[in-house]
Amino acid sequence: MIKSLNGAFKNKFLKCGIEEGLDEVTFMHGWIMGYLQRNQDREIYQKTIESEFNIKRSTVTAILQLMEKKGYIKREAVAGDARLKRILLTEQGAETAKKTKDIIDKMDIALLEGIEEDELDIFYKVSEKLLENMSK
Repeated sequence: MIKSLNGAFKNKFLKCGIEEGLDEVTFMHGWIMGYLQRNQDREIYQKTIESEFNIKRSTVTAILQLMEKKGYIKREAVAGDARLKRILLTEQGAETAKKTKDIIDKMDIALLEGIEEDELDIFYKVSEKLLENMSK
């Protein structure tokens, strides 16, 4: 069921993105841009994204390179450590992050249609227990 929900969510997100002219934005790009948008007041590095999204360094490297190539992010050298690069949204990335958030907000409304608050509470409680059990 979790796999089915995940696949359906991804498909719906991508379909909505295409309808909004965001066909080049992948699912993970959208999440990363949203994260960068929400955390503009913090210094975000590749390692931060690796930890936050629980993905391997090589995967994050490829994602960030593609996002930079598409103009969504830029990497800025940090004074005192030339190896360390801060990741920032470009203007295009910020606009895309806003569109992505709008899509997710609309999807949330549609997804929760017909679901009572007590049913949603049970879903969240069960989901938290599943996550807890997986971490054991």
